[in-house]
Amino acid sequence: MISGINHITFSVKCLNISLQFYSDVLGFKPEVRWDKGAYLSSPGIWLCLSLGQAKPSRDYSHLAFSVNEGQFDHLKQQIVAAGYGIWQDNSSEGDSLYFLDPDGHKLEIHCGDLQQRLDSLKHNPYKGLTWYE
Repeated sequence: MISGINHITFSVKCLNISLQFYSDVLGFKPEVRWDKGAYLSSPGIWLCLSLGQAKPSRDYSHLAFSVNEGQFDHLKQQIVAAGYGIWQDNSSEGDSLYFLDPDGHKLEIHCGDLQQRLDSLKHNPYKGLTWYE
């Protein structure tokens, strides 16, 4: 049985640019670096950057990072100032910013958790919503 997410790996075309983005803009801590990759961390997250041909998703698939409500606006300003692009406006419960990394991978910062989202669905259900017990 799955017990959690072990690590996340992104293919990147320029390790220097991606390492700078994930550490300086998003606040990940660089742990190690080698010719074709790097490991970074943030509480509970192990991130691997792997040098290669980046082929970001063209669909809605994306990775969302949790952000403390008190830090959201500051981090949002940093991301927007970095200029990598916003790929969607927020239309769901909770503060969210949908943005691209230097290789075009779709990311999100979000305030809130699953329970808050489920509670909001009780008041504003999605079309065709089915609850499981």
